[in-house]
Amino acid sequence: MTRYSLALGAAVAALSLTACEKADQPGSAQPGEAKEAAGGKTIAAGINPSSRFFAAAKAAGLDATLAGPGPYTVLVPDDAAFGKLPSGTADNWLKPESRAQLTGVLTNHILPGTILADDIGKAIDNGKGKAILATMGGGTLTATREGGKIVLTDAAGTKATVTQGDEKHSNGVVHHIDTVLVPAQQEPA
Repeated sequence: MTRYSLALGAAVAALSLTACEKADQPGSAQPGEAKEAAGGKTIAAGINPSSRFFAAAKAAGLDATLAGPGPYTVLVPDDAAFGKLPSGTADNWLKPESRAQLTGVLTNHILPGTILADDIGKAIDNGKGKAILATMGGGTLTATREGGKIVLTDAAGTKATVTQGDEKHSNGVVHHIDTVLVPAQQEPA
């Protein structure tokens, strides 16, 4: 078994197991509360099936996870965000041999529990202008405000603005962002 296979297995296991453990942390809604707010539609069912993010989640095998019980907070880059990557990067990630790298990128966009935009805003205020958010991929994102909007910065310094927040689903919440946030060890070529 290769190092990438082990990393992929660990990421999928982490998504499957830790989300349930994180549901009772501050800033997280309980799964029942999310269902009351959003009905029976899961994150996977709510993401546009023709979007580049959905295609990537399916290629990584995370579409089934995002249809599971959660709860998750998913930062969904719009299609234009994938267009900002160096030429061929997104297409390369969709190849079977790049599945581990793609999983690392996508799990960098998933936070455990249900974290609403107000929760992120309060964490920024409590952190005197910034908050550190742990991702399911084992990395962190730094949340700040710029011009009244929430901005998330990855380890490489790339910034994504939340363009639409708090899209509630039965298993969590989606925030739409305008840039793909790549983990430091997965930076595009």
